[in-house]
Amino acid sequence: PPVPVVWPQSVGQVQELAALCYCCRVPMVPFGTGTGLEGGVNAVQGGVCFDLSCMDTIAELSLEDFSVTVEPGVTHKALNSHLRGIGLWFPVGTV
Repeated sequence: PPVPVVWPQSVGQVQELAALCYCCRVPMVPFGTGTGLEGGVNAVQGGVCFDLSCMDTIAELSLEDFSVTVEPGVTHKALNSHLRGIGLWFPVGTV
């Protein structure tokens, strides 16, 4: 398992931590919302776990092209709650 866990709260903090891991040749293990669908939390060589759950801002929504920009800690439930008022939803597991 990863040894330390860090909770960055901005892109700048992620960049600084990533640069430090790179310089020290330490693996980074991303953790977003805990779905595990991507398998990224598997720390096969240890490393630093980047728990990105604090980065949960829905940054931009474009109704014209049905796109939304979110930070990695945004859950499907939170996104759908945000979209509900405009009649949209983000289905899990579809393209």
